[in-house]
Amino acid sequence: MKLNKKILRPPSTSLLEAMKVLVENHGQIVLVVDDNRKLLGTVTDGDIRRGILRQVSLESPISEIMKTEPATIGEDITSEACLRIMKTGKLRHLPVLDEQGCVVDLMSLSELLEETDNDNWVVIMAGGLGTRLRPLTATTPKPLVPVDGKPLLEISIERMAAQGFTNFFLSVNYKSEMIMDYFGDGSKLGVKIEYLREDQRLGTAGALSLLPGRPNKPILVMNGDVLTSVNFNQLLTFHDDHEAAATMCVREHDIKVPYGVAEIEGHLLSGMAEKPVYSFFINAGIYSIDPKAIDEVPKAQFFDMPDLLDTLVQKGEEVAVFPLREYWIDVGRDVDLEKAQRDHAQPPEQLK
Repeated sequence: MKLNKKILRPPSTSLLEAMKVLVENHGQIVLVVDDNRKLLGTVTDGDIRRGILRQVSLESPISEIMKTEPATIGEDITSEACLRIMKTGKLRHLPVLDEQGCVVDLMSLSELLEETDNDNWVVIMAGGLGTRLRPLTATTPKPLVPVDGKPLLEISIERMAAQGFTNFFLSVNYKSEMIMDYFGDGSKLGVKIEYLREDQRLGTAGALSLLPGRPNKPILVMNGDVLTSVNFNQLLTFHDDHEAAATMCVREHDIKVPYGVAEIEGHLLSGMAEKPVYSFFINAGIYSIDPKAIDEVPKAQFFDMPDLLDTLVQKGEEVAVFPLREYWIDVGRDVDLEKAQRDHAQPPEQLK
C-alpha cells in the first residue's frame, strides 16, 4: 500500500493530536518517528484509550503511551508471509522498515484480506417503555422518537451500517408492531433486520437468550436510546486484543459538589476543598460480548447487562472497559432529547 505520510508523527505529538490523525485518516495506527523517519514506536486507538483509563492527559506526548518495540517487517517480505505473521500475532498493521530502521511502508490486514462488510451481529435493545419521556412515548415507542426529523433508532442503524455492519437484531416489546412496521426487514436501510420479540420484559441482557443460535464472532449490544459517533470496529478490535469475555463502554462523568467539602481525620479538620469536582467512569450502554458469554444468560428471565457482567467477573472471566472519547448521549429525558436535537442540527466536532 502507499504510505500515508500523515500518520508519521514525532514523539512530542499530543494524545489529542494523535486522536485527530486516527479519525481523519480512518486508520488505527500512528507511526512515531524521528526526523529521519526512523521508527521509535507505534500508537493505536487502543493505546490511547488505555492511556485515558490511566488518567494520562490528552495534552501529554504520545511517547508516554507508545509501544516502543512493535512488530515490524523488512522490505523484501512477500504479502503471503506478511499475512501469516499478522494472523499468528493477531496484528492489524505492520510497519515496513529499511535496513536503517526507517519507515518505508505500512501493511494493513484489512487491505490484504480486502475486507468489506462486517458480519458481526448487532443487537439493539429497543423494547423499553420510555417512561422518562412521557407523554411523548405514550403514543410513540422511544426508538421512533424523532431527532431532527428522523427516528432515533434509524440514526443509530445508519451510522453502524456506514461502518460496514449489516446484521441487526432488534429486541422489541413495548409497541413492537410500530417498530417492526417502520423498519421491516431493513432493506430500505441496506441491512438485514430480525426481531427478538419479548413476550415479557427481559432486561438489557435477557433478550440475548432469544438469539437464533450462537454466533461465531463477538456481538455488539447497544441500548436503543443511545446516540454516539463511536467507531464500533475499534471497539471490536479492543475487545479482541484483550481476549475479553465482554467489553463495556464507559464514559467519563464529572460531578461538581456545590459546597465547600470538609476533609476530616478523626474528629479534626485537616483541610477544605472548595466545590471539588469528582470524576467517574459510567456505563455507556454499549457492549461487545463474546459468543460463549451468551450461555450465561438465563432463558425467559429478566436479566440486565450488569447482571451478566457480574456473573462473568465472578467466574473469573475478563471483562474489559473501553473508554469513549467520541460523542455520546443517552436520550432518556426531555432535556437529553432537546440536546440531541441541537447536536444533530449543528453537529459538534465529535459527531461530524
